[in-house]
Amino acid sequence: MAWDLEKWRAFKPLFTIIWSFSLASIFVSAERSLKTESSSNDSTSDFQLFSAFTNFLWQANESGYKHVWPDLELGWKIIVGSIIGFCGAAFGSVGGVGGGGIFVPMLTLIIGFDPKSATAISKCMIMGAAVSTVYYNLKLRHPTLDMPIIDYDLAVLIQPMLMLGISIGVAFNVIFADWMVTVLLIILFIGTSTKAFMRGVETWKKETIIKKEAAKRLDVNEDTEYKLLPGGPRNGMEKEVKELAEPEVSILENVCWKEFGLLVFVWIAFLVLQITKNYTATCTTVYWVVNLLQIPVSLGVSGYEAISLYKGWRKIASKGDSGTNLQVQQLITYCFFGVLAGLVGGLLGLGGGFIMGPLFLELGVPPQVSSATATFAMMFSSSMSVVEYHLLKRFPVPYALYFVAVATVAAFIGQHFVRRMIILMGRASIIIFILASTIFISAISLGGVGISNMIGKIERREYMGFENLCTYDV
Repeated sequence: MAWDLEKWRAFKPLFTIIWSFSLASIFVSAERSLKTESSSNDSTSDFQLFSAFTNFLWQANESGYKHVWPDLELGWKIIVGSIIGFCGAAFGSVGGVGGGGIFVPMLTLIIGFDPKSATAISKCMIMGAAVSTVYYNLKLRHPTLDMPIIDYDLAVLIQPMLMLGISIGVAFNVIFADWMVTVLLIILFIGTSTKAFMRGVETWKKETIIKKEAAKRLDVNEDTEYKLLPGGPRNGMEKEVKELAEPEVSILENVCWKEFGLLVFVWIAFLVLQITKNYTATCTTVYWVVNLLQIPVSLGVSGYEAISLYKGWRKIASKGDSGTNLQVQQLITYCFFGVLAGLVGGLLGLGGGFIMGPLFLELGVPPQVSSATATFAMMFSSSMSVVEYHLLKRFPVPYALYFVAVATVAAFIGQHFVRRMIILMGRASIIIFILASTIFISAISLGGVGISNMIGKIERREYMGFENLCTYDV
């Protein structure tokens, strides 16, 4: 019964998003229809209202999208953008969210890209940061258990569904209008950032209790000893720092190659399908068949892992004993949120970590493992997004290469710096607070830009409905 309540609570944010999205659609459509009505017609029929609503959301020969690609040249814009991108990649990689919520406003407001092109370049930057972070994490071990810091079984369960969600999200990125994306983004980010912050406060309190208990034990030990041995530790901090330091081993010994191979198989299968789709006419029978083939690939691998977890053949090792024999409802929920994370990532140009990070923390996964595993899954999903965006010609390659380099260097430096802070302070909750702060700042920045653009389009009475995927001109 308790799990049923938790299950419906998990779906509560989704219902809130759908309800709020519907209200926003009705509000904006009503605003436009009121401006276009004739003053002589005071009584509008239900059919006319419905017609105005559908005309706002869909006009066959209309498009509100025109890409804007500024030239790549040295100036204050590229310098300021690089600094902001560097900070976003450094903190985003530590929190396991990628930093897309900072990249997109920077690319839009400072560099001058249109929102959809900024989304695509943001995904390129997330890929660079993810690759750098994964390379850094491949040699690290779990802070308390004898296993890698990346939970490969959790990644195999989530990543295929994440890839499926990415494909859906990229298609929605073409179809959805900017204001629709803005509404979804604000609701989602405020909810997830609040949830992550509360989890951070809870973890901080637990860490404080543990540190106080350790200090008491140290005082008792000092009272019973007459003299410290010459080779012994001078104080408890040295021992604590040593325990908190994450041991390193060689990459070859620290990678679970079977699970890694499954993830690579999913990535290659999706790559082949995307390239095949690129050489078929849009919206033909073959086009939709190739698209639908992504479903059995994702369900096959995630289903195999889910059955193994349900039967107890495998376990979410990072959770310890509580990671065994997961229930069907739990597994379905995790897979659902994997698809949702991918959809959000492909639609908004963000890392799926904005969903996966808080989700993993709710599962009871340690912050270091949550960040590392989310970034590992994002490495595959973001690289696939980049391929899909490139096939759609959604970003200029020179700009993408430059900002990928910036994000790659920043992520590596950010990982090293924050890991040292965790070891010195003895608080892994730092990662959770960075996660919550990054998501909240992203909600404010992206939401502000989106609302500003939405108001401008309403004032100019521009087309603000859905785009036609079948007639989209790359």
